Amino acid sequence: MKTITLFIFSMILACSNTTSDSDRGENALYEYDEAGVVGASLEISEKSSVPQMQQEQKIIKTGNLRFQSRDLEKTHARVKNLVTRYNGILQSDRSGKGYNEDYREMTIRIPAEHFQTLIDSISQGVAYFDQNDVTQQDVSEEYVDIEARLKAKRELENRYLELLKQAKTVKDMLEIERELSNIREEIEARQGRLKYLQNQVSYSTLHLYFYKTTTDKGITTSYGQKMWNAIKSGWNGISLFFLGLLHIWPFFVILLLAVFGVRKYLKRKKK
Repeated sequence: MKTITLFIFSMILACSNTTSDSDRGENALYEYDEAGVVGASLEISEKSSVPQMQQEQKIIKTGNLRFQSRDLEKTHARVKNLVTRYNGILQSDRSGKGYNEDYREMTIRIPAEHFQTLIDSISQGVAYFDQNDVTQQDVSEEYVDIEARLKAKRELENRYLELLKQAKTVKDMLEIERELSNIREEIEARQGRLKYLQNQVSYSTLHLYFYKTTTDKGITTSYGQKMWNAIKSGWNGISLFFLGLLHIWPFFVILLLAVFGVRKYLKRKKK
């Protein structure tokens, strides 16, 4: 009897151990599968979120070139042809004379994708640059911020439009329309700023200054010539003085008559 009881008890323990081992195996398998699925889902979500986080950069490029040219007109014509070739815009173009030099100054708006190509083309044949710099301003953060604010303002505008449809009194309608007016002003202002940034990003700006040194030094005046000029200047001054006296001759006539009258009066008084 005792033997049978021990045998049954041992069989029960063996079954329970087998069951617990299988449960642990199933639980471990379940945990593995769950971890694998979760890990895979996280990996997929991270991969899918990467392109969303990597926004296209918005860069405003500005360049300044200054160099000497042997032939201003030839260089000017070549630059204009390059601007036309790369679909640019000649924003300003002026010429002038400085100290010992003739110059041309141009401001060019060029599509951003052709900006560096235009600089490289202009640089061909230039031995030395007095100035050659390019600045890049990253406005991506401001761009994204304006877009987000615009989206929020448009949603707010739609909500106020729905409220306007449900308004019962004139007072409510006026208050809602006043808020709508303020919201639309903000939307227009942000749209204007966004449009400006888009234009600055799409078209880069290049300031171009090229010059030609001249040999004109003016006419050198000798010391004798300076003396003669001084004599002529003095004579001109005297001439102007006498001409001025002629302009006030009536005053002298009146003065002479007054002096003559006073003297005559004094003589009579003495007699």
